[in-house]
Amino acid sequence: MTVFESIQDTSNQAIDKGEEYLKKSHEYYKLKVFQQLTMSISLVLKSLLIGGLILIGFVFVAVASAIAIGNMLDSFSLGFLIVGLIFMVFSVIIYLIRKQINSKVIQSLSKTFFE
Repeated sequence: MTVFESIQDTSNQAIDKGEEYLKKSHEYYKLKVFQQLTMSISLVLKSLLIGGLILIGFVFVAVASAIAIGNMLDSFSLGFLIVGLIFMVFSVIIYLIRKQINSKVIQSLSKTFFE
C-alpha cells in the first residue's frame, strides 16, 4: 500500500465519520426541537386550563364578596365598587413588580430549555 492510498483511505474514513456526525447531530436537534415544542405546548395548555379555572373561581369570589360587602353596608353598588378598587390595587401592585415576575419566569424556563 502506497502512501497515497493510505492517505486516501484515511480521508475516506474521515469523510464517513463526518457524515455520520452530521446525521447524528441532525437527529439530535430534531429530537431537541420536538421536546421543546411539546413542552411549550404542554405548558401553554396547562396554563390556559388552570388559569381559566382560577379566573372563574375569582369571578365567583369577587361577586360573592361584593354582595357580602353590599349587605354589610346596605348598598350593593358600594360593595361592588370596593371589590373593584381592591382588584385595581392588586393590579397596580402586580404592575410594579412585573420585572421580578419576568425574571422568575425566565429563570424557571431557562432550566428547562437549556439543559
